[in-house]
Amino acid sequence: MAKTLFSQRAALLAVGACLAALAQAASAETKVVIGMSGWTGFAPLTLADKAGIFKKNGLDVEIKMIPQKDRHLALASKSIQCAATTVETHVAWNTNGVPIVQIVQLDKSYGADGIAVRNEVRNFADLKGKTVAVDAPGTASYFTLAWMLSKNGMSIKDVKTVTLAPQPAAQSFVTGQNDAAVTYEPYLSTVRSNPAAGRILATTLELPHIQDTLGCAPDWLKANPAAAKALVDSYFQALEMIKADTTKSNAIMGEAVKQTGEAFARSSSYLRWQDKSANQAFFAGELEAFMKQSAAILLEAGVIRKMPDNWSAMYDASYIK
Repeated sequence: MAKTLFSQRAALLAVGACLAALAQAASAETKVVIGMSGWTGFAPLTLADKAGIFKKNGLDVEIKMIPQKDRHLALASKSIQCAATTVETHVAWNTNGVPIVQIVQLDKSYGADGIAVRNEVRNFADLKGKTVAVDAPGTASYFTLAWMLSKNGMSIKDVKTVTLAPQPAAQSFVTGQNDAAVTYEPYLSTVRSNPAAGRILATTLELPHIQDTLGCAPDWLKANPAAAKALVDSYFQALEMIKADTTKSNAIMGEAVKQTGEAFARSSSYLRWQDKSANQAFFAGELEAFMKQSAAILLEAGVIRKMPDNWSAMYDASYIK
């Protein structure tokens, strides 16, 4: 009888030890919340989450879909620690009092962002006085409009804007509302599929300017350097998975934005995800040069009130090594 009780006690102790080990392993995972949108360029982050890459690298990642115009508020309130957004948006947030440090480049747009116009609009000059559906100031779409107008000798003041997020901007355009709409993939394909409604006047293929990075709050980075490195490594591993099993990866990434794998593949053909070597070249000089160009456009458009004075505080290239 005593032997039986001893065996039962030993078994219970073994179970307890296993549970304690599991609890310790779970607590070892660093919690991080990433704010982003359904933009196709961010999809490898979704893949890293759904395919278990983040977890394998010791991260407990939660992805929150937050409109770009509100993402900095979530960052400031500490409800998220990191955010995926365009480079110039990082510039605007930092300049306007919400510090964030870019740690990896995610993608570059090659036709995935653009402006749709009615068929009678022949060029940018024809947009003068016309109504353009575009997201709020401080968003990538607003920057797209400001950048493209600037490159054609115009400014935001030359058009009338109505505030619509990228998806409703595209949907309303194909139903006949507004003279033009600024949007991006996968919503730009809504316009591509409805040529009777209008045409695409220009995209980032003709006027390149959209490139996205993942950034994190400076205090979180200081407290969690290993987790930040794991985030970056996970992104690169997701890109490797896309290459190794493209069909499965497209299906996972497409499902997150209610697209089939085939439709997602078409959307992603308009951008280029950036691997480690591309990142190293980007952080070596291209990033800071573009930030300075974009800041001038942001200042002209009234998104920022002064030029930044500390460019190097906005990025850290140590995580891509």
